This record gives sequence, structure tokens and C-alpha cells, in this order.
Amino acid sequence: MNIFKHTNRISKRLRVIIAVACVGLTILLTGAVDNSFEVIKNLDIFYTVVNELDQFYVDEIDHGKLIKDGIDKMLETLDPYTNYIPESKIEDLRFMTTGNYGGIGALIRKSGKRAVIADPYEGLAGQKAGLRAGDILLKIDDFDTENQNIEAISEKLKGTPGTSMKVLVERYGESKPIEFNVVREHIHINPIPYYTVFDNNIGYVQFNNFTQNCAGELKSTIDSLLNQGAKSLILDLRGNPGGLLDEAILICNLFLPKGQLIVSTKGKVQQWNRDFVTTKEPFVPKMPVVVLVNRGSASASEIVAGALQDMDRGVVMGTRTFGKGLVQTTRPLSYNAQIKLTTAKYYIPSGRCIQALDYSNRNEDGSVGNIPDSLVSEFTTKNGRKVYDGGGIKPDIELEAKTMSRLTTELYVGNHIFDFATQYASKHNSIDKPDVFTITDQDFDGFIEFVKTRELHYDKESKEKLDELIKSLKQEKHFDLVENNIKEIEEKIQRDIESDLTLSKDELILLLNEEIASRYYYQRGRIQNFLRHDTEVDSARALINNIARYNKLLKVE
Repeated sequence: MNIFKHTNRISKRLRVIIAVACVGLTILLTGAVDNSFEVIKNLDIFYTVVNELDQFYVDEIDHGKLIKDGIDKMLETLDPYTNYIPESKIEDLRFMTTGNYGGIGALIRKSGKRAVIADPYEGLAGQKAGLRAGDILLKIDDFDTENQNIEAISEKLKGTPGTSMKVLVERYGESKPIEFNVVREHIHINPIPYYTVFDNNIGYVQFNNFTQNCAGELKSTIDSLLNQGAKSLILDLRGNPGGLLDEAILICNLFLPKGQLIVSTKGKVQQWNRDFVTTKEPFVPKMPVVVLVNRGSASASEIVAGALQDMDRGVVMGTRTFGKGLVQTTRPLSYNAQIKLTTAKYYIPSGRCIQALDYSNRNEDGSVGNIPDSLVSEFTTKNGRKVYDGGGIKPDIELEAKTMSRLTTELYVGNHIFDFATQYASKHNSIDKPDVFTITDQDFDGFIEFVKTRELHYDKESKEKLDELIKSLKQEKHFDLVENNIKEIEEKIQRDIESDLTLSKDELILLLNEEIASRYYYQRGRIQNFLRHDTEVDSARALINNIARYNKLLKVE
């Protein structure tokens, strides 16, 4: 084989591609950006690197993956929200913005070498076909799931509504695998999985995502609550990562008057400088509102919470929000790909930007720091209350952030609680209603015995650090001097799993209750069970019941 002939053929083809790209860039950049030559020069260098790898690298190269990884790494230097979206991932983007896709309507997660059904949505294709939480996916048609990543398995489950597939699962308690015929459906994930009216006519809405038409769904939900007698509202945005800016504006308009500025966006390009104002009369202009937030409330959630706070229209309660004050725009690329890039920062009615991390000024090691206190500015709400920028939305009433023990965290993240719930559900045909269900002390004893059979690492860090200390002491010839002390420490940190489980019993029972309730009553049951012991919702209810304190917080006369 004539390697040089082969090389020249490849070089010519790649050179044409780069030349066309460079001409296009020259047209776009000449006279507009001073560093246009720098861009073209570096694109030419990039082409040269790819060409050299293509010709001379010892092994075969996956060009698509190589270049995509290069694009991804380039964008990572900007911020985590600027992403390249190849054609194969467009459906994922559509799901994020609309909440719609073709599939079975179930969450899956990794379990060992395979994947497991984690949360089938009630009334959707998977649940109607007979799939249950805890079912281990073995095959999807002829596709073996062993050692496959979650993305690949998820892609096999998705597809055109109306098409069918064979799903082979392993179910706890069954001696043989079970095969289900599942017909894919048009799946819409409701952004409002649960709402209710508490005592004293307090409405409650759990709101999970800002997807297309979610403002209309929230309006319909509030209307339903009003018909049930609700006089006030708890809007629960905890864990809501945000979504569509336009929907956030519409949701603010449910509470704020026509013509009210909600968000201003400011970017490098003039077209991204916009003011977003409400266009309709409010749906509930005077209903008392408490907005619950936490560290997981971001982006559009912060716009809603921040706008209501700035206009003194509702009390924000919980823990400080995430702090995402950046706006992304999706733009088309060649070959049906797209890029989602940060085009502006947003500013809520008081004039503050709540972006917490300064991606434009990275540290020398590439890490990103918070906006320094010296650059944090003070603003005022409509009624003169002080608020601040540079770090998310600080609640009007701050609640203590909940934390779990290291053991509880490992049991939750490591699927041990999930797996116990799977076994529990296989042995119990029914349970009490989710708003009253709880496991017994005998059930918890069974959980302790179950955990004893599992491999845990929650105490690994302390043991590793002690081993490092012993190694250093021996190298420095000091170990003999403190050997007895070291042994005493070793004895004290030896874990007694049963004692540790007992110490964490209260929080473990809450998690076990929720997971088990979801096996019988699905997502709604999980939420209802959780609300029984949700101290943050209790605090919100107590505030609404004390309208004098509520008005005083907002400086309402």
C-alpha cells in the first residue's frame, strides 16, 4: 500500500472541508471581530492535528468521537451550560424543553452490570404493560443490556409511539425471567406531580420543571385548588432545576400585574438585550404565597422566586438557591446538530443578577470561584427590603439545610434502600395508604439483617487516613512511640454496623417509607408519604396561618 498516496487523498478531502469553513468564517468575521485571523489560524492548526492523527496514529481512529470530544472539552472551558448537541441527542433536548418523548414512561438506573426499572410512572406504557420498580432489564428485543451504559439502554426503550418491543426482565422472587410486550406511547411528564389542599384552606403545589405549557398547567392547578376552597398557596420549587424562560414569565404573571418587568437579559450581542414584562392581568393578584426553595432550585425557579421576592408579592422560604443567572439559546449547526450556548445574563426586577459562580475569571488551576463578597451589591425590593446579588436567592426565612449521615447516604446512593423495598414489595400484597404508612420495628430489624449481607464502604475514608498516618509514622521511626495510641484509635473507629444503623434509624425509616410507598402508589404516594414529615412545608403552613407575620415580612401595611 502506498501510504503517501493514501495520505494525500485524505489531506485533500480534509483541506477542502477546512477551507470552506475558513471562508465562511472570514465572511462572518472580517470587519466584525479583530481576532478573526486568530480563529482561522487555530482552526487550521486543529485541521493539521486531525490530519496528522488520521495519517500516522498507530491505531484506527473514531473521527466522529475524537472531534466531538475535542468540541466538548473546548466548551467545558466556558461554562457547564454551553453544550454541543449532535443529531443523535436532539430528542433528549426536545424532552428537556417539552417534557414529551416516545417511550415507556419509566425512570431507569444502573444496577451492577445491568439496568433496573427505578420509577415507572402510573398509567403510562411501562406500568400498564406490567413492569415494576426493581425489575432488572435483561433484554430489549435482541439487545442484551449486560455491560451497556444507561444512555444506550434508554435509547432502546425510546422510539416512535405505537411501536412495540419485547422486554425481558428478572424479577425478585420469580424463578425465571419474565417477558413483557410493551407498546411505546407519547409520554408527557407532568411538571406538577402532586397538589392538594391542607387544613385552613392552604393550597400546595409541587412544581418540578419549567417545560413547554407548564404555566398553563399551573394556572389550571391553582384554579382547581380554588374550587376546593384554597385561600393561600405554597409553591414548592425545591429541586426544580428550571427550564424555559418564557414559561417563568407567564408563571410570574399569574401573581403580578400587567406591565410588570420580570427579567432583563443583557449579552454581548444587541439582539439578546431584552426586557420581559407581564402581558395579562394576574390570575390570583392577592392570594398569599409562600415559595419553597433549596440548593436545587435554579434558573427559571430563581426567576420566579426572585421576582415575587423583589415585588414583595410572596415570602421565599428555605435555603439559598443554586445561583444560575445565565441565559442559554439553542442555535442550529451543520448536519442537524445544534449548540446550546450562554448568550446573556439575566437581571430580576430589583436589578440584581443572582449568578453565583464567576466563569469569566477562573482560578489558575481552572477551577471556578464564587463571586467575591467585595463585588456583592445591595438592592431593594418594591417595599424597601434589602436584597443582594451574586449568590442565588437568599430566602426571606432561612431554614436549616437537612443533611444525612454518611451511612444513610451510602445506603441510599448504593441502591440498598431501593433493593430492600423491592424485596418488601414482593412479600406484601398491599400496605396502608401512603399518608399513614410506616414500617414497623420488626421491618427495620429485617432491614438491619439485609444490610449486614451487603458490602459497605461508609467508613473507608477514616480507615484510609489512619493507614496513611501509620505509614508516615513508620517511615519517620515514630510509630513505636504512639503504637498504643494508634491501637486505641483503631478500636474506637471499628464500625458496628448494627449500632450505626440504629443511630440513623429515624432518617432511614423516612427513606424506607417513601421508597416502599412508591411501589404501591407510585410518585404520588412517595410525595404524600414524604409530606407527613416535611418540616419545611410545616413551616410554610405555620407562616400562612400567621398572616400578621406574613405581612410584616413583606412590609405590607
